Amino acid sequence: MMKLSVLKSLAAVILSAGITAGALAETNGTELRIGVSGAFNSVDPMFHNLTPNLDVSKHLFDGLVKLDENLELKPGLAQSWKLVNDTVWEFKLRPGVKFHDGKLLMPEDVIFSIERAPNVPNSPSSFAGYVTSVERVIEIDPLTIHVETKEPNPTLPRDLVNISILSKSAAEGKTTDDFNKGAAAVGTGPFKFVEFEHGRRIVLARNGGYWGEMPAWEKVTILPITNSAARVASLLTGDVDVIAGIPPIDLPKLRENSKITIVSGPQSRIFYLQIDHRDRAPMVFNNDGEVFDKNPLQDLRVRQAMSKAINRQLLIDRVMEGEAVPAGQILPNGFYGANPTLDQADAYDPEGARKLLTEAGYPDGFRMTLTTSHDRYPTAESMVQAIAQMLTRVGIKTDVELAPHSIFRKRGRAGELSVQFGGWGNDGATSFMVGVLHTPDKERGFGPANRGVYSNPAFDQALEEALRTMDVDERLGKIRKATEMVINDLAIIPLYWATHSWGMRKDLAFIPNPLQHTPAMEIRPR
Repeated sequence: MMKLSVLKSLAAVILSAGITAGALAETNGTELRIGVSGAFNSVDPMFHNLTPNLDVSKHLFDGLVKLDENLELKPGLAQSWKLVNDTVWEFKLRPGVKFHDGKLLMPEDVIFSIERAPNVPNSPSSFAGYVTSVERVIEIDPLTIHVETKEPNPTLPRDLVNISILSKSAAEGKTTDDFNKGAAAVGTGPFKFVEFEHGRRIVLARNGGYWGEMPAWEKVTILPITNSAARVASLLTGDVDVIAGIPPIDLPKLRENSKITIVSGPQSRIFYLQIDHRDRAPMVFNNDGEVFDKNPLQDLRVRQAMSKAINRQLLIDRVMEGEAVPAGQILPNGFYGANPTLDQADAYDPEGARKLLTEAGYPDGFRMTLTTSHDRYPTAESMVQAIAQMLTRVGIKTDVELAPHSIFRKRGRAGELSVQFGGWGNDGATSFMVGVLHTPDKERGFGPANRGVYSNPAFDQALEEALRTMDVDERLGKIRKATEMVINDLAIIPLYWATHSWGMRKDLAFIPNPLQHTPAMEIRPR
């Protein structure tokens, strides 16, 4: 049986050994070095819909619309937008905006970008879902475009937040590799491309012609440091100025350090178990080690047993050091779309879990493997070990398998995994349901991350009705109904929403955002 423990990180050892922030190196005031927790794999802003990639792309490219720190819409390259009729949105472009190569932003660039988004070859996770409702984009005049949708889409401006606007002249006919080499990485963003080394770093230079607030930094280097201990150590030794994703175990000591600032904020990212809903689950076995002919996880009672077996508060107290809140649904209360009737997470009830397993026909339980990546989230390894122990105690004998994030995602997409621990950053009320829970439909952009192959036609219909309902209050009611359907069905098992923390030199200031991004343009000297 696995032991519930939180491993001491290298950073904690360094702190206890007496290496203090006195070792922090001051830069010359014009350069910022950021250590991030996730590995970005491309400069092409439409290649892979992945948080580390989005983090990088927002330095180089702008969207028509942006999100503020409260996930509310604000103008980007579009100064304003309005609904012309149920299927036409009008966007007014910001005048005088120039790309990094000096060319003016024109409607043709917007049209090209929206058309390219769903058509990037070999995309591991497509951006198609954001533009699936778009029928066509029309230039009305040099500063006005109309986006026609196939059916009413009240959330189109929010859908377009993650669609970067590219220079048609620089990107047309170019490949993702051309972006990675810099040839096609021409945007309107606050920084310009200098150098990209896959798996090592990206170097950016301030865009002196930026249309918005000028960044404080002439040069920015972003380094993927996926090992949490190494990331914290890099801040302490002065190799970087800012880090994202601090392990909860290191927060108390870092907060005591007079030369380091810790910035924390709740996030919209839900951490959950993705459940295999297929007839045969390749990593769910009977007690003789054979794959079941019929997958036990298809039985709601088994999923309920799993949820009741997990002591969320203990996980938060022991693994997260209190830096999280138990989740009973997809979005935390206070976010548009959260359902107040689902406020409470399932109570810890191991006896109830055993009873449900017996009722489902598994009085002696069964075996399964729980998989996650060890280099994406700081506490993932300790978290899955603890969850596996809890499931084992009620009769679901659970082994843990860890893999690099790139391999974990690849195996998940290939259908090789059955129960997966992961997170999803909600940038809107329906993004999780569209991306993870709707029946997969590549042509329509639904379910690109539905690796559990969950399919519920009644839920699909309810969600699609919500997506095309124009009245705000009516749409909210339908979103809440759809949420209730999948939570009652335990399509996934929600676990918690975590607090996300950044560490930085004391002379720096930063307002946290719930999407876990670390934008250099929003980090400033005090």
